[in-house]
Amino acid sequence: MEATVSSILLSLALATFLTCAWKAVNWVWLRPRQLERCLRDQGFKGNPYRFLYGDYKEFASEIKEARSKPPMESSDNDIVPRVIPFHQYFVNLHGTNYFAWLGPKPRLNITDPKLIKEILSNIDVFRKPAMNPLGKLLLTGVVVHEGEKWATCRSLINPAFHLEKLKLMVPAMNSSCCEMISKWEVLVSTKGSCELDVWPDLCNLTAFLPTKANRRMKKLYNEVGALVRKIINKRQLTTNGEEGDNDLLGILLKSSLEATDQEQGRKNIKLTVEDIIEECRLFYLAGQETTTALLVWTMVLLSNHQKWQALAREEVLEVFGESEPNFDGLHQLKAVSISYIIKFVIVLILSTTFSLYSVWNRFP
Repeated sequence: MEATVSSILLSLALATFLTCAWKAVNWVWLRPRQLERCLRDQGFKGNPYRFLYGDYKEFASEIKEARSKPPMESSDNDIVPRVIPFHQYFVNLHGTNYFAWLGPKPRLNITDPKLIKEILSNIDVFRKPAMNPLGKLLLTGVVVHEGEKWATCRSLINPAFHLEKLKLMVPAMNSSCCEMISKWEVLVSTKGSCELDVWPDLCNLTAFLPTKANRRMKKLYNEVGALVRKIINKRQLTTNGEEGDNDLLGILLKSSLEATDQEQGRKNIKLTVEDIIEECRLFYLAGQETTTALLVWTMVLLSNHQKWQALAREEVLEVFGESEPNFDGLHQLKAVSISYIIKFVIVLILSTTFSLYSVWNRFP
């Protein structure tokens, strides 16, 4: 009897060991080699897979080389080799559509508009990549949802970004900007001229969540939820059934009570409080970071291109004079509009973004 039990335990242990060994070998060797063959068959180029570490050696060496170079000239717009040097390395080696190895997982860099359209259109085939634990804490809501959940959340959030709603946010944006500029004017007037680190101020400018714990919210997931829930409760008590604020939180609260999706035939689709908290985490935290980066980079480019800076300043003074900016006046700005300065900034950002798409679930 004891021999039988021992044999069973030994067999289970051996089976467990062999299963784990097979999964490990498949993860670090068999699966990557299979994916590499599939990618090459479809015309993509890249370095051959190297056991376990992939292309990390190239990533590290290119970054080290870029950091060792002297500072860029202020008139130099060729920032790709400095910001994402590994991207430039792979483009020079394999072309704009290539794959690179982040350990045993391949990642695709795609610039072909047709391929990009196919990826963004086939949402059921090309799934969003899995995030690391930190990303799961900071990025929630519609950006990580899939399928029906994504369609529902997007349909409920869209009204917050309609033109009529955005018009109502102009006074609040103007007030925040005036407060920040007044602070800068005081610093300049006392010293005549000074060097400013604009990043902290722009972080505060783009952080719309009205709480002193904004910095801690990026670190403590549970505290974020508690603080947002407190704001939601306060907003609900303040409105008391009346028409609430027309910001994102107000739209989400309203949709949680009466939202429907007539186009998809789904009735009484509502956002729960937890859903609202997730969307607030996304737009008020992750959205703040991207908006701040956009504004800082815009200021960097304007400082390098004095002609456009002077043109933008002259145009703003001509349209608004001494009055406060308003939505109708913003449409009269040509140089500052989306068709010129901001569009130029966005194009540069997109052209230097290392867009990697997971193909792990794309192949059998």
